[in-house]
Amino acid sequence: MADDDLELAEFDVDDLNAKAAAEMEAGLEAEEPQKPPTNAKELEAVYDIPVQVSAVLGKATMKVSQLLKLGRGAVVELDRKVGEAIDIYVNDRLVARGEVVVVEDRLGVTMTEIIKMDRS
Repeated sequence: MADDDLELAEFDVDDLNAKAAAEMEAGLEAEEPQKPPTNAKELEAVYDIPVQVSAVLGKATMKVSQLLKLGRGAVVELDRKVGEAIDIYVNDRLVARGEVVVVEDRLGVTMTEIIKMDRS
């Protein structure tokens, strides 16, 4: 095709800019910024999501042969001291530290420190 066969439409730059600005403004008005939930009613959608909560009292490393020799009443030494804070994990992510408590005839955990981690 020869260059002289092409016809260029005339554009009014100010008109195009005005249309683009109006479209952007309409789009911005339609999308309201999302606010974080402020009450329990707004969080109902997540109430039924299952999570796994683990309270880690301590850790120990041993060989399988040592593990197989353990019997009833055996004591496994952990890497924590009595009274030291335990780690609380939710879905394998450390979220808090706490203390072991007894509630009636059951063990429980009281959170004493919330761990905030960057989501990077």
